[in-house]
Amino acid sequence: MDAARKLPSPEVPESEQASASEARSVLVVDDYDDAREMYAEYLEFLGYQVQTARNGQEALESAREHHPDVILMDLSLPVVSGWDATRQLKDDESTRDIPVMALTGHVFPSHTERARQAGCDAFVSKPALPDTVADQIRALLQKTGGKSRLR
Repeated sequence: MDAARKLPSPEVPESEQASASEARSVLVVDDYDDAREMYAEYLEFLGYQVQTARNGQEALESAREHHPDVILMDLSLPVVSGWDATRQLKDDESTRDIPVMALTGHVFPSHTERARQAGCDAFVSKPALPDTVADQIRALLQKTGGKSRLR
């Protein structure tokens, strides 16, 4: 008998969880399966509707189809890099207003500037705890209402 092992649910106050009526959607883009699944599951637990993508091309297709409220974008991706995918999203009239939060191991100040130039609205360096990412998503959505740029 195969029993799936589940981790205990994180202690998140109900006030921190998004209600179904106000559920926002997040596209989580990461080529590393464990990271993508961890962030997706945690955000779903918080009440977000989550789509996932494994590379920049899938991210572009999903963003155009689903129009998420925010995109969590790894910058080092196969097929189309996160840098290029972000540029293409920001050049496309139908997706340019979707905030993109870079989530990457590229941590030098020049990378933050390069991410801003590519069109990222926020920047979080890996490794990042899921609650830190969720806090940054909430802050980005509150600050931008869905329309901003990294400053």
